[in-house]
Amino acid sequence: MTGFNAVLSRNIEGAPKNIGPYSQTVAFSHYNNLSAQLPIDPQTGSLVAGGAKEQAEQCFKNIKTVVEGIDHVMTDVVRVNIFVTNMMDMDAVEEAYHAAFPSYVPARTVVAVKALPMDASVQVEALLSYGEGTIPNEPQAGDLIKLTNNTAHAPISHLSTQSVAFSHYNNLSAQLPIEPKSGRIVAEDVKEQARQCLKNMKAILESIDVPFDDIVKVNVYLKNYSDLEAVNEVYAAFFPDSGIARAVNYLPARTIVAASNLPMGALVQMDAVVSHGDGTPPQAIEDRHGLIVEANNTENAPIDSLSTQTVAFSHYNHLSAQLGIDPKSGQMVAGDVKEQTKQILTNIQAIVESIDHAMEDIVKVNVFVKDLADLEAIDEAYQSFFPEGTPARTVAEVAALPEGALLQVDAVVGNTEGTPPIV
Repeated sequence: MTGFNAVLSRNIEGAPKNIGPYSQTVAFSHYNNLSAQLPIDPQTGSLVAGGAKEQAEQCFKNIKTVVEGIDHVMTDVVRVNIFVTNMMDMDAVEEAYHAAFPSYVPARTVVAVKALPMDASVQVEALLSYGEGTIPNEPQAGDLIKLTNNTAHAPISHLSTQSVAFSHYNNLSAQLPIEPKSGRIVAEDVKEQARQCLKNMKAILESIDVPFDDIVKVNVYLKNYSDLEAVNEVYAAFFPDSGIARAVNYLPARTIVAASNLPMGALVQMDAVVSHGDGTPPQAIEDRHGLIVEANNTENAPIDSLSTQTVAFSHYNHLSAQLGIDPKSGQMVAGDVKEQTKQILTNIQAIVESIDHAMEDIVKVNVFVKDLADLEAIDEAYQSFFPEGTPARTVAEVAALPEGALLQVDAVVGNTEGTPPIV
């Protein structure tokens, strides 16, 4: 297999044992995808004693154990997502966060959800740069550097970096509807808030000379799911952005998450994953210029007017969140949560196979459920699709899901062949 990227899943001694069918960390090419870490004491297998601060400290300890267990350091983290069940706990969580990242701060998203596994108050996931890559016995570019960027044309926070690039991807911190000059949330109208989020994202990308249509995946976090139609109206005015993108109706992959609460009382926030065609130094010019974004929809999975099922760039594919919808009828599949899980994963498999890949290429899965009590039943169906438990995974209970669904799932897929350059 020398010369070909390989999916590399690992579990590290000293970190908590997995409480489900997933791996602690799954590397592919130049990124490591870490499963969300709960505040579990690895010695006891139970939640650590104490409140939100102690739980956050344990989450970051567990992440550090995994990161150091694969010979990396915490400054290699490019993105952190923090899930809390009470936004009021964030002051305590920040103390642990500062200890984990005393100087450099990664891109970051913070969201309050309805519940977390094991009744935890805090859960943290991370994305890690992986300089050596995953071509067996052949380090790809161990000296790649991480590029960080902040611009005064978007809100600046001492807790996160607006954009963190590594290799062929840029990771944007979640953008709140903050007007950068005043530092305040814009008017309470959700349309204006959505517009400000997208304007902030655009300002960040323009500051690093990256077109808006280089976004491959967007996550939209809503305080009130009933606001989605209004947010979509604004969203459709930003995507596609360029004449070329409009000609092919290019839309990023997308996931909608109904949050229980958002920072600063916002009604909406958005984060993004962005293709980074020029790569980060010292990649050779011939390895980094002219790569194209490849978007794909298949009729064998539900098609959405505001997102693309899968968007590939370089060595990754980003999939839109899938519901338990039968693509032939366009209706939610009949039955319980197991049936919805099977349909969702069947849809994901159809998308993955439509681009000549296999489920074994999936490196990360995000599962958002209506009721965490359903997780055991979900996992019964889930394991039939992932018998090795390879993908890294994050699970959270959210306030609402589209069409009365019991769960939704999105995924990140390794793209071994990469995407071709413009010829």
